[in-house]
Amino acid sequence: MTDNTQTLLPCVRIPMTSRQLLLPNVSIAEVVDHTTELEPGNGPEWLAGFLEWRGQRLPVISYEAANGGTAIFPATGRGRVVVLNTIGSEHNRLPFLALVTQGIPSQTRIESEQLLKSDKDGAGPADLMLVDLEGDHASIPDLEFLERLGIQALD
Repeated sequence: MTDNTQTLLPCVRIPMTSRQLLLPNVSIAEVVDHTTELEPGNGPEWLAGFLEWRGQRLPVISYEAANGGTAIFPATGRGRVVVLNTIGSEHNRLPFLALVTQGIPSQTRIESEQLLKSDKDGAGPADLMLVDLEGDHASIPDLEFLERLGIQALD
């Protein structure tokens, strides 16, 4: 008897300016409406500001700027802030961080066969890998890199 069951990975597609981010569901703590302007602090361009969330002050990162581009903020009502769980060595200091999105994230389930490593150039420092997902370009973010930026924002 052969096992024909397929392993489906629950993921979230997060819209950004030029492509989507693809993350496993377990890395997302919450998706928050982006209803107020985040005040940029005195910091690098990638630091969109800080979010008060569940009694914690979280650094909010512009993925585009962290990836070497220009910080782009969503039109009113379109974007969200995605709160991510951290797992790095500084988890006790920074248990969560946040990313500004360019639209509403959506849940999906993917099979490994659907996900192909992209041959295209253009990966930035915040990208762990560029992939093609059924014809769409996506980035798998380097969460350790983003966590290091979050720690830098706290210092």
